[in-house]
Amino acid sequence: MELSGSLFHPAWQWLFASLFFSALWFALRWADWARLKEKQQQHVYFGAIVCLFFLWNMRVELLPGFFWHLSGMVTITLMFGWSLAIIGGALALLGVVIAGLNDWGGYLPSAVLCVLFPATLTQVVLGLVRAYAPKHFFVYVLVNAFLAGGLVFVIMSGLVVGGLLLMDSYPWVDLQRSFLSVTPMMLFPESMLNGWITAILVGFKPHWITSFSDEEYIHGK
Repeated sequence: MELSGSLFHPAWQWLFASLFFSALWFALRWADWARLKEKQQQHVYFGAIVCLFFLWNMRVELLPGFFWHLSGMVTITLMFGWSLAIIGGALALLGVVIAGLNDWGGYLPSAVLCVLFPATLTQVVLGLVRAYAPKHFFVYVLVNAFLAGGLVFVIMSGLVVGGLLLMDSYPWVDLQRSFLSVTPMMLFPESMLNGWITAILVGFKPHWITSFSDEEYIHGK
């Protein structure tokens, strides 16, 4: 999802700016830059950013200034960790704005709601699964990718709808008719996208996913 800056009062932009730039500062500080010193990993990372950019180009405008597209942030976070996912998502979103698909005023709200929060929620789910669930290949894929993709979408939808209602950007009936009524149809492809891509990568390119370990999830199982 992405939102136009026209939907927000200027005061909200300061809140989004403080949240995003604070998170970006920590992301730049904590990022695993050593991983990107490897040429292959560089290609994978920047290739993933390009894939996000093109994925986010395939969108539909549900309401004026309210765009929906598949996210993919769950997969990016599982592949590269929270820090590099934030940086990569911010770069992909910057490309979307430069391409003219959203206005500059919508960059910070979209970066917070559609990059920062999904990456953070994915990392939280991953931590909880590591702490309390069995270390098993199917648990990793089903929970961290399939279920997390759907859960993140549901939570993000609630935050976006609640925020738009709070700011009186759209009446409830418009949000219910144009967005909430089709949410189930959006939930399934988001979950499947993250689940299938993660399953394929774990099966064929496990070294591309920093949160996955053969020794931890496969060997001895």
